[in-house]
Amino acid sequence: MENKEHIKQVIEGCLKNKRRSQEELFRLYYGKMLSVCMRYTNDKDSAEDVVQEGFIKVFENLERFNYKSSLGAWIRRIMVNTAIDKIRKNKKNPILSKKDEDFKLAGENKIEIDEEKLYQEMKVQEALKAIQQLSPKYRMVFNLYVIEDYSHKEIAEMLGISEGTSKSNLSKAKNNLKKILTKNKKRNE
Repeated sequence: MENKEHIKQVIEGCLKNKRRSQEELFRLYYGKMLSVCMRYTNDKDSAEDVVQEGFIKVFENLERFNYKSSLGAWIRRIMVNTAIDKIRKNKKNPILSKKDEDFKLAGENKIEIDEEKLYQEMKVQEALKAIQQLSPKYRMVFNLYVIEDYSHKEIAEMLGISEGTSKSNLSKAKNNLKKILTKNKKRNE
């Protein structure tokens, strides 16, 4: 939960180009935003590039923040849009054409709390790696719908595709994720 007064002071400092305030804002949100960007990219280096570009946009547009939502949600939206823009520009992954059961990991046996926490972290990392193995168009729709909670209509508008294509890509993404996770589970047995 954001401390509204502290966030307001940090924003005011950033708007006055105070370096400490900028560093504080970056520090407060870097980890969360890296996690968001990792879901859209193939590797950590690419995610870090997106985060850097995203924070540049945050600082350039901070005067537009209107306090109607949380600062974290506002920054998250910029990061998602930055990731989408980067993917669009990447000629190696031309994913967006103008033509065109919720994801959950089952729990395993109960273990000691520390071991269970480690196990859950490993499952999250497994899921993240599986998501990164999806094709860029499936990964993007999956992330926007399942993780970012956008509607198919919003996704269609953002990506310049039809709602039907968004729904189809989500279905295919879920099926591919099941295949990837099943394959990985069999490999690890």
